[in-house]
Amino acid sequence: MILLFCGLSGAGKSTLAEKVRHKLASEDIFIEIIDADEYRQRLFKDLGFSMEDRFENIRRLGFIANKFSSHNIITIISAINPYDSIRQELVRTYRNVKVVHVDCAIDVLIARDTKGLYKRALLPEGHPDKLGNLTGINDPFETPSSPDLYINTDNNGIKECVNEIRSFIVRNIVKEKYMYNRYAHVS
Repeated sequence: MILLFCGLSGAGKSTLAEKVRHKLASEDIFIEIIDADEYRQRLFKDLGFSMEDRFENIRRLGFIANKFSSHNIITIISAINPYDSIRQELVRTYRNVKVVHVDCAIDVLIARDTKGLYKRALLPEGHPDKLGNLTGINDPFETPSSPDLYINTDNNGIKECVNEIRSFIVRNIVKEKYMYNRYAHVS
C-alpha cells in the first residue's frame, strides 16, 4: 500500500507520518516514509519547483514507493504534491495507492510558520528575501478531487489524526490481504 500524503507546507504531513510509523511499529506493521524534502535535498537536486519539476518529483517518489510496496512495506509519500492530475496518475499507475489530504487552514499555517516560509512568501514584491513559489500563497494547490482519507490538523489534535490514519491503514491491510488470498487460490 502507498499512502500519498498531500497538503500545504506546515499542515503536519511529516509529523503525522513519523507518529503513524512509530505507532504501527509497536503493532509489528512496518512503514517506510518517503519525505519529499529529504529526497529533494539528497537525490533530486536537479529539480526545481516548476509544475514540470513538481510532476517529475512525484513520479520519482512514486516509483520508489512502488518498490517498497511491492515487498509488502506500507509506504507513505509525504509531499505537498499540489496538482491533482499527478496524484491521479500515481493512483492509475501503481497498485493500491491511497490519497490522504492533510489539510489545515491557511491562517493557522501562517501562524505556525515553522520554517519561516509563509513570512517570506508574504513579503512585498521586489523584497530580496521574497519566496515566489510557496504553494497556497503564490503558487496553486489543487484540493484532491476525491481523497481516500481527509485529515484536518487545525480542528483535530495529533493523537486523533494519528489514530484515524492508523485505523485507515489497518482496515485497508485487512481488505488487501483478503483480496490477495481470495484470488491467489483461483486456478
